[in-house]
Amino acid sequence: MQVTVDEDKCCGAGQCALLAPTVFDQRDDDGTVVLLNAAPDRSEHTAVQQAADRCPSAAIRVSRSA
Repeated sequence: MQVTVDEDKCCGAGQCALLAPTVFDQRDDDGTVVLLNAAPDRSEHTAVQQAADRCPSAAIRVSRSA
């Protein structure tokens, strides 16, 4: 799994950081998403996919590695 974020789209809702705190965080000044791990372990894939699915601004992209 490869994760990317579009900081310009982020609205700072924080669902990503709540669902996958080892992969996502938020900037203190404006709440914008911070990607901590672009290639999370398999054990985190479900949480990362949920974060992407629930992102209200569609700022998280997930692609499957071959």
